[in-house]
Amino acid sequence: MYLFLAIVALILVVGIWFINQPQFGKNPSGKRLERIKKSPNYQDGGFKNLSETPQLTSDKPMVVQLYKFFTDKIDNLRPATPIPTVKTDLKNLSKDENILVWLGHSGYFMQIDGKTFLIDPTLLSGSPVSFFNKMFDGSNAYLPQDIPAVDYLIITHDHWDHLDYETIKQLKPRIGKVVTGLGVGSHFEY
Repeated sequence: MYLFLAIVALILVVGIWFINQPQFGKNPSGKRLERIKKSPNYQDGGFKNLSETPQLTSDKPMVVQLYKFFTDKIDNLRPATPIPTVKTDLKNLSKDENILVWLGHSGYFMQIDGKTFLIDPTLLSGSPVSFFNKMFDGSNAYLPQDIPAVDYLIITHDHWDHLDYETIKQLKPRIGKVVTGLGVGSHFEY
């Protein structure tokens, strides 16, 4: 019995330590939290969509959906061969050229009228755990050192595969302004 309790305690301590690592960001506080609370979408202690948006689109219970998510085998989930990729030298683009470059998954580099935008760059890892959510071969052609200074970094939301902590850490000195949601912004103050 003591061994079981010790194992449970160890799992809890390691779990709490793990989710408190900097790559998981932090919850909003202070002035940022006050701004959030003034948002028309903030109701009853959290954000609510102004239009009805169901969390689950199936009529099956959550437990059934979770079971299926973790146990069903999905054919063609990953490409059988590497995705063909042409790597653009982003550091040597003419400022007169408007360009859109896919960086993999949800990431894009855009240059429009001489202004540069970096959107959801996940260049190193799509997950805080290395064996989970690996990038497809061919969708990982760019590394942080390939990205030039950018005027605007746009983060659409804080799922790990849109906000890669290590990528952002390496890009930070080359980012002009960050454009993101109020809650996500607190991660950049951590």
